[in-house]
Amino acid sequence: MIKRIREDVRTAFSKDPAAKGTLEVLTCYPGLHAIWCHRLAHRLWNRGFATTARFVSHVSRWLTGIEIHPGATIGRRFFIDHGSGVVIGETTEIGDDVLLYHGCTLGGTSLEATKRHPTLGDNVVVGAGAALLGPIEIGGNSKIGANSVVLESHAPNSTIVGIPAKAVHRSEDEPVMQLEHGDLPDPVFADIERLFDRYDELHCQQDELASLLEHAVANGGLDGAHDLEEPLPAENVDD
Repeated sequence: MIKRIREDVRTAFSKDPAAKGTLEVLTCYPGLHAIWCHRLAHRLWNRGFATTARFVSHVSRWLTGIEIHPGATIGRRFFIDHGSGVVIGETTEIGDDVLLYHGCTLGGTSLEATKRHPTLGDNVVVGAGAALLGPIEIGGNSKIGANSVVLESHAPNSTIVGIPAKAVHRSEDEPVMQLEHGDLPDPVFADIERLFDRYDELHCQQDELASLLEHAVANGGLDGAHDLEEPLPAENVDD
């Protein structure tokens, strides 16, 4: 147990640059306290003491603001930064070296007593306020942007953002711990930029057509405006 606690402290130092000392980490990090309580609750749960396990989880939530169901399976070096508002459901599975920020929800979308919560691979980072819903799988070394709502499974090494979230980038060798949440791609903004570009193109074509029509009228008819019969090419904004 002491070995695991030392590993937890080292994890806090590696994933939180604000950590200043061992005593501070041991006494002032609710994410660690919630993980320690979960380990006890999980053992009780697996041995059939469901009510006692739930009570330990309940006390942990009251003390830390973090709710982890005792049935959730969590790997090593798991770290919850800040922690307040984190919810982890019963059938959640979390790999090693996963980092969660405050306000995250790993929730279910079914009332059936089956696998209904997410599975996270190793080295996954979940930004503040993100919601992962249903029995989806997030591949290892993936990043999920703040406030994203993830409803589908994603391959490893993905950058996932949006509502509903979609993968906007994949890399085989980009270190996941280069957080840079503010630099994550914004697919909505990219779509808006394409719309503005298309608007400029259509505006130029309109000016050309108006000039052609004016020239045709000035020459006594519309015979010179035969180019108007050619339709504008259709263009998909998503292309």
